[in-house]
Amino acid sequence: MPVISATRLHVRSWRYVPSVVAATLAAAWQARIAHGSLAVSVLSVSWDTYWTRTAWRDEASMMAYVHAGVHRAIMRRLLRWCDESSVVHWDDATGQLPPWSEAHWRLCEQGRHFPPLAPGLARRLPVPHSRFWRELRIR
Repeated sequence: MPVISATRLHVRSWRYVPSVVAATLAAAWQARIAHGSLAVSVLSVSWDTYWTRTAWRDEASMMAYVHAGVHRAIMRRLLRWCDESSVVHWDDATGQLPPWSEAHWRLCEQGRHFPPLAPGLARRLPVPHSRFWRELRIR
């Protein structure tokens, strides 16, 4: 069954923005060519907040991507670059990228947040809004 993943990164300081943007784009291109990738999208909602959505053929394909290449290297740097990060995965029969509003809802209700957020605080995360010049759909 197809799996959807959504992430949100909040950059700690403006000085890390170039590194985060470069790493996010490199990871998106890695996802684009990864075995089992169905769709990839990246959204910049402000200079310090970035969202991703990816669709995968199955969980095994997604996990192979997570533990390989650029994505694996990025994970080691996230604590230095970001003061918040969140991730959520869910099964989806269509394998299509959901609207950003659904990714937001899932992240707030079912996501894992680092550092952990106080109860109810995740619901206060702003809903991401796509604008054509800020969203990159790679596949």
